[in-house]
Amino acid sequence: MDFKQIEAFVNVVRYKSFSKAADATFFTQPTISTHIRNLEKELGVKLLDRKSRIVEMTPQGTKFYKYAVEMINARAQAFDALDEGNDNIKGILEIQTSSIPGVTFLPGLLADFRREHSGIQYYVSSSDTQTVVDNIIERRGEIGFIGEEVLSNAIELTKVATDKAVLIAPESYNIEGSITMAEAVKYPFIWRETGSATRKAFESAAVSLGYDKDTFDVAALFNDMDSIIRAVEEGLGVAIVSEKVALSVGGKVRILEIEEYSEERSFYMINLRSISLSPSAEAFSDFVKSRL
Repeated sequence: MDFKQIEAFVNVVRYKSFSKAADATFFTQPTISTHIRNLEKELGVKLLDRKSRIVEMTPQGTKFYKYAVEMINARAQAFDALDEGNDNIKGILEIQTSSIPGVTFLPGLLADFRREHSGIQYYVSSSDTQTVVDNIIERRGEIGFIGEEVLSNAIELTKVATDKAVLIAPESYNIEGSITMAEAVKYPFIWRETGSATRKAFESAAVSLGYDKDTFDVAALFNDMDSIIRAVEEGLGVAIVSEKVALSVGGKVRILEIEEYSEERSFYMINLRSISLSPSAEAFSDFVKSRL
């Protein structure tokens, strides 16, 4: 049994796709497929169900997956222990992030960490907070960044940043300074996906002020922050975004505080409590904590 075969299997499971697994490991798709075929032949069982568009594990694959992850991490830890303290951390660090950390503070952390550890390559997958949590629990990545506190014994949380939400509006709306919730609901809204912590927090605040979710005129739903900002610039509607994101846009949108909604949000780094991190993930986690 070759470790490259095991790594190929783990990455196909994490990304539910041979092509995405190839991207994550910087291999070609035929190489990934060959590794897994050889692994299945050696084990004498089918590990993956390839019938549907999204690749899933067979029952035998589910049993094997936990041990495969542990073998990969144990191998990396063994090499790290034998390195006798030399700074030789290398490998692919897989990170799951919600959109706001992904476009604000995470890129800077990755750049600074790689200056200290040039052997690290990153594979970063961006989604909403709930998907990040689900992916970390399913071991599709070791480190995650989210915009909502998760109450789960399986997840270790580290608060890494704070921010507040603001309303961004097209220049053509000619709104200045701040806006009340009563004024805001008169405009068409561009929403984030339902798993977005930003959206959930704002909806909760609106409901507490007596506004039903159906009050809002929803012009569009996007799961990509760049698309949301572009849509606001073009005049499609207003949107609730992180102040850090809004300030990075420049002068193409108007940034407004909502008078009844000024709570600060916290952002967290997460990982699974039940498994040991790979040396690269552990080093990155320690690096982030040292910056707090």
